[in-house]
Amino acid sequence: MGQKVNPIGYRLAVNRDWRSRWYASHQDFPAFLHGDIEIRKYVKDKLRQAAVSRVVIERAWNSIRVTICTARPGVVIGRKGSEIERMTEDIGKMSGGKSVKIDIQEIKTPELDAQLVAENVALQLERRISFRRAMKKTIQATMDFGAIGIKIRCAGRLGGAEISRSESFREGKIPLHTLRAPIDYGFYEAHTMYGIIGVKVWLWKPAEAPANPNQPQRERGERGDRPHRDRGDRQDRSERQPDQAAPVVAPAH
Repeated sequence: MGQKVNPIGYRLAVNRDWRSRWYASHQDFPAFLHGDIEIRKYVKDKLRQAAVSRVVIERAWNSIRVTICTARPGVVIGRKGSEIERMTEDIGKMSGGKSVKIDIQEIKTPELDAQLVAENVALQLERRISFRRAMKKTIQATMDFGAIGIKIRCAGRLGGAEISRSESFREGKIPLHTLRAPIDYGFYEAHTMYGIIGVKVWLWKPAEAPANPNQPQRERGERGDRPHRDRGDRQDRSERQPDQAAPVVAPAH
């Protein structure tokens, strides 16, 4: 069913890109795959307070490039780059001595990143804030930053209830079946004293501005570039000459 499909994987070939960019043979593929999982787990655990949204890994022949997308680049870099150097050495040991290069990409508006929004809601739940208040407050803040639509779903022992349930709040448009809509998806788990509460976020970011701001995008169905044909020289049917009339064919008996 459509609601069971991951929105990012559903749009990979349309307007999404892979987070692991490399090619490997059948023999090397399992080692590379488990290596990527181990690197991502290490980065997320190491930079738990740095608001890391995603980690992009690119592999070449004997080198690895790790791009960390974060809302707090200062925490990732550390004092005089000490954290970057330590992480480079650790990832190099994990990858078998390959040369590692770490890039940092700053997220300008973390309120429009689905993964960071999910982590924000989970952090509020761990602080024992009411789940309804946390979800509604987060939705309002995201919509104020220009989001077209957002949907948040929490599942687990909400409010300390003995029977787990799920509740969701939604505002705006979230067309999950529309591939042209760049829906962002995020998931995070809140570890509370009652158990684990899962938080899922679907977010439709505002459309990007055109490359040339002075030239607006053409709307669908616009005919501005089509050549105009003048039809004023066509004779009206009532003004036709008798010899120009269409011949009448008598029916055969």
